[in-house]
Amino acid sequence: MEIEQRRICRKCLTRDMDQKAYFENLHTYIANLDEDVKVEEPLYEKRLSLCKECDLLLDGMCRACGCFVELRAAMKKNGCPYEKWGALQELDK
Repeated sequence: MEIEQRRICRKCLTRDMDQKAYFENLHTYIANLDEDVKVEEPLYEKRLSLCKECDLLLDGMCRACGCFVELRAAMKKNGCPYEKWGALQELDK
């Protein structure tokens, strides 16, 4: 039995994509980021745990800045718009 895989058009809008495929693509993108731009896994998980407690989190997006929190939390250069990750900066050094 052959499984049909749906290709995602690079110029499609997210609303035109299959939701499961879109989020798989997002997680693959995060996993394949260069190590020099990514935070270490413990810091990533701590950032996400703070986001999960935040009232501004809705469907994986931050209502303060509009980002996907999993992507924002994965990158060293990013911070929380409300500085909730400030105390975590020491973990990244």
